[in-house]
Formats: sequence, structure tokens, C-alpha cells
Amino acid sequence: MSLEVTEDVSAPALASFDMIIDVRSPGEFAEDHLPGAVNLPVLSDAERAQVGTVYVQQSRFTARRFGAAHVARNVAHHLETALADRPGGFKPLVYCWRGGMRSNAMATILSQVGWRTTVLSGGYRTYRREVVARLYDGELPLEFVLLDGQTGVGKTELLGRLAGMGLQTLDLEGLAAHRGSLFGALAGRAQPSQKLFESRLLAALDAVEPGRPVVAEAESSKIGDRMVPPALWTRLAEAPRIELTAERADRAQYIVTTYADLIADRAALDAAFTRLPVRPSAERLSAWRAMADAGAFAELAGAIMALHYDPAYDRSRRKHARPLLGSLDLVPGEGASQDAAASEIVRLLARLTPAPGGARK
Repeated sequence: MSLEVTEDVSAPALASFDMIIDVRSPGEFAEDHLPGAVNLPVLSDAERAQVGTVYVQQSRFTARRFGAAHVARNVAHHLETALADRPGGFKPLVYCWRGGMRSNAMATILSQVGWRTTVLSGGYRTYRREVVARLYDGELPLEFVLLDGQTGVGKTELLGRLAGMGLQTLDLEGLAAHRGSLFGALAGRAQPSQKLFESRLLAALDAVEPGRPVVAEAESSKIGDRMVPPALWTRLAEAPRIELTAERADRAQYIVTTYADLIADRAALDAAFTRLPVRPSAERLSAWRAMADAGAFAELAGAIMALHYDPAYDRSRRKHARPLLGSLDLVPGEGASQDAAASEIVRLLARLTPAPGGARK
């Protein structure tokens, strides 16, 4: 059976395949990959390095022969394990770094089995060019509404409630594996690479319906170490916002609950103190550590808000001057208050929904 070739990496095209097989090494796959891809490497990281060494130190021919032996063994293993239960009508898409030897080696064998196998022309690089074109060079045909408010008002929790009510949402912090602040690293979870963050982001954007507003948190242009790509940042910077307000004491108590992992790790907490842009004095740092030692974490959170987070939020709000749809006061973490806020947000968003004839309600 002959191989088929495609350059189409649109979401509908990718969804037409039963499996997207990334034959690159695990290290390459971990850095970034097509949405929904499964890693069935034809060369491990170590084997790929060995082939490269043989190529440099001996010859291209020897490297290809050496690599072919590894490829044959690894493909056989995948046929006996990950692909063992696939039926005769199985339709895989196979890709490697640039649509060369690795993907064609795997695809040729799968095709000979009898499966209708397609190779992605240009490999991962074809997909990456599409990501860059859409997130860096293009314009997103989507309308956003931002949940804005100072640290500790419960924006992330409220965003989840809205998603559960059927609203379209974009969880940037979830995609970036970071809570979007100097103290926001998630315990046990490293942030994805910038490329993988962008792939996850584009897949999430492809899943929403144009013409309906998408609710997101008001973020800075960086979430941890990950940058929000220009096409999205342009839309977020001009999006209307719904401001959430809460008493500082309530916000501080909410932070103690949501940042429990950081509170439990004193070394991480001390390290976070040193990353504040306004470096705390020795006296202030000593006072903060004394609060932590005494378990006065709500008091500590309030002090850090007053020094850093609240002034930073005020500066950002003045800088961007996004249109204001409404302002809601709530008690973070209190179910009834969150429910009431969510219902009011639904009402506010209904005003943005085009009515028959194209006018807004």
C-alpha cells in the first residue's frame, strides 16, 4: 500500500486520523509535539546521540546502518505493544522532525501492514510554522472578556465555575502550569517549554466557538517564565474586563488556602521572597520569616499584598485602561458568594451576545 502525504495541520485535518504518531525521541517530544500526538520513538535519546556520534566519527553509511538496526527493533516493539490491537482500518498520521528518514521508516512498515498511513510533509517543522503564523503573525478572530482583580479574589476558581456553567473559558494559568505570580509555581509541576505552551494554547483556542465571548483571567504578558504570544496578547490587552473586589483580609485568608503547597515548603517560600521586584529590607524580611515561623500566614499574605501585589495591580490597571463591563464584590472561597458572582457574570456577558440582526443585546 502506498504512503499518503499531507501538509494540513489544521484541527479538523488532525482529527480525521485515528492516531498521530510522533516518532522523534522522547526528549524532542517533551519539548513540544502536535496536539494529541503519541510518542512512539524509532530512536531513543541515547540511540539518537549514538547515531550522531557514529556519523561524525565514522561515516554516513555506518551511521545509517547502525540507526536502521535500532529503528527496526523499535518499530517491531511498537507493533507488538502500542499498535497491537489496531484494526485493519486504522489510519495513522506519522511525523518526525522534518518529514525525513525516521517518519518514512515507520510509515513504510505501517503501510506494509495494510494500514492507510499518512506522513506529515516537513514533519514537526510544518506544524511549528503554523503555530508561529497564527500566534505571532496573525490575528485571532475571537472576543475575550477578562476577570480582573487583585491577588486573592479567586479569579481561577470563578473561571472554573463559569466553565462548568457552559461558558467558554481560557485557563492560561492551567496551560502554563503556573499561578501567574512570583509565588505561583505549582509544586511538583515544571512549566512546559514555551513551544509546548503555545501548542496547548493554540489547541485550546481552536476548541472555542467564534462569535461567543471567551472568558479569561487578566494576566500580565508573562505567566511564570512563559510569554503570552503577541496575537493573543493583543486581543487580551484590548478586551473589556469585569472587576472583582474583596476585602484584603478575606483575600489573604484565601491565599493561605490556595498556596498551601508553598506554605508547606519553607525553602521555596524564602526563595520567593528574594524574587520580589521591591527587595524587602532586612528588617521586613526578618518580620516575614517570624510570621511564617509563628504560623501567621494570613498576616504574612496581607503584608506581601500591601507591599507588592496590590500596588502592582493598580499600576497595571492604569496602564492598560481596559473597558469596564461591571464590578462585583465577593468573598473568595465562599461558595454562595462565588455562585452569585458567576450568575452576575453570565448576565453581563449576555449583553455582549449578538441579538438577531447583528445588534448586541
